[in-house]
Amino acid sequence: MKTLYELLEYVTYSQLIGSTSTTVKHITADSRLVQAGSAFVAIKGTQADGHAYIPKAIELGASVVVCETLPQEREADVTYVVTDNCPEALGNMAAAFYNYPSEKMIMVGVTGTNGKTTVATLLYRLFRQLGHKVGLLSTVCNYIDNEAVPSTHTTPDAVSLQALLAQMADAGCRYAFMEVSSHAIDQERIAGICFDGAIFTNITRDHLDYHKTFQAYLNTKKKFFDTLPPHAFAVVNTDDKNGKIMVQNTQANVYTYSIKSPADFKGKIMEEGLEGMLLQINGKEVAVRLVGDYNAQNLLAVYGASFLLHSQADEILRLMSTLTPVAGRLDTIYGEDGVTAVVDYAHTPDAVANTLATLKKIHKSGNIITVIGCGGNRDKGKRPEMAKIAYKASQQLVITSDNPRFEKPEDIINDMMQGLDKEEQKQVICIENREQAIKTACRLAKAGDLILVAGKGHENYQEIEGVKHPFDDKKILENLLKNL
Repeated sequence: MKTLYELLEYVTYSQLIGSTSTTVKHITADSRLVQAGSAFVAIKGTQADGHAYIPKAIELGASVVVCETLPQEREADVTYVVTDNCPEALGNMAAAFYNYPSEKMIMVGVTGTNGKTTVATLLYRLFRQLGHKVGLLSTVCNYIDNEAVPSTHTTPDAVSLQALLAQMADAGCRYAFMEVSSHAIDQERIAGICFDGAIFTNITRDHLDYHKTFQAYLNTKKKFFDTLPPHAFAVVNTDDKNGKIMVQNTQANVYTYSIKSPADFKGKIMEEGLEGMLLQINGKEVAVRLVGDYNAQNLLAVYGASFLLHSQADEILRLMSTLTPVAGRLDTIYGEDGVTAVVDYAHTPDAVANTLATLKKIHKSGNIITVIGCGGNRDKGKRPEMAKIAYKASQQLVITSDNPRFEKPEDIINDMMQGLDKEEQKQVICIENREQAIKTACRLAKAGDLILVAGKGHENYQEIEGVKHPFDDKKILENLLKNL
C-alpha cells in the first residue's frame, strides 16, 4: 500500500480534487479489476475510452481516479487527479507502487523490428552463465532468474511490467533484459523504468496497422533512445541506415556494431553452415551455433552490450560459443529420408527475405519449399510483399493460414496472392488448413530438399475467431518427417 502522495512523485498533473493522503491498495487501468481502495487510471485506448468506465470503477470501490478530462459528476469521497498523459501517469504510479524496481537492477532494453527476442534471450542466458541472477522479459517467455512466467505480449502492460520487475528485484536479480516493442513505447508502458542500456537491432516495415506510416513507426522507436539518461549506453546497428537516426538526440553514450563497415564492435562471417558459423569479432574468432548475417548482427549486439557491462572480452566470447538458437528461430529438424525442415518466426517482409537468403546460402543442394501465411487483423500492406519475396526465393511456395484471428483465411490468402502475377500464381499452392499445408510440403519434398515453415516460430497455438487452438509447427514437422 502507498499514499497517493507517494504515487504522484513523478506524475505531472494540472488539477487535484481531494486528499493526497488517501491510501491506495491497488492500481489498474482496467475497470473490471477495480477493488476497494484502487486507483483507477482512465486511458483512451484504441478500442475504448477508460473515461467512460469511471462511474463503474467508483461503484466497485475506486478511491482515486486519474483522468485527462474531469467528470462532470464527482463523488465526495473520491480523489480526482487530472493529467495530460494518463498512460505515462500509470507507468510512473506503478513504478512508485512497486518501489521503483528498475533502479535496483541494471536494465537493458532491446528494440527493433527483428532480432529483439534473440538478443534479449541470449543476453539473459550469457549473464546467467556468468553467475548472475537475471530477469528476462520477452515474446517467448518471461523469466525471474530460472522461474518461467508465461508471456502474453512482447511488453506487458505498465502495472504487470512493474510487478514483474519487482519480483525480479526481490529475487535478487542483478540484471534484467527486456524486449521493448513499439506499442509499449507509444503507449507509455515503459514509463517509470530507468534504463541503463538500450540496443537497436533494425527497423523495417511492420505494425503499420497501428502506426499508419513507416515514419511514425520509426519516430516511436527513436523516442526510446531520446529518453535514455546520460549514464546509459546505446548500442546500435549501423548496417541499418536508420541506426544513426535512432541516436541523433540521445543523451546516452553511443556505440555501434556492424558486419559491413567500421564500428566499435565489428564482425565478419568466416565460415557458415546449417549447424552454425565461425564469426570474427574485433579480430577474435568464435564458433557459434547460430547462422546468417542477421544473427551475426544479433551476436554483435550481444557482445557489445556484454562487453560494456562486463568488459571481459575473452570470457564473453567463450560463453557465446555455448549459446543455442532461441525457440522458433531457425529451429532445424532432420528427417530420416534426407529432408530437412526449418521453423522460423519470420513474419515481416525483411525477416522472410533474410531467413530465405540465409537458407539459400547454406543449403547448397536440393530445393527450398516454403510454407507461409500472414496474420489476420494486422498490417495488410505487407501481405503481397511477403508472398513475392517467398516466391522469388523458393522453388515451391505453399500459402496458408497464420493466426487469421477475426479475418477469413481465404481473404488473407487472396491478399498475399496479389503480390504475384497470373503466371506466378499458377505455380503456388494455396491450402487454408495450416497442418494440411505442412503435410503437402513434406509430401513434395525429396531427399536433399529443405522445408521452411515461417511465421509462427515458437507459438504453440493458432488463433481463430478469438480462440487459441493448440498448434505447434515444430511438433507437426517432427511427426511428419518421422513417418514419411
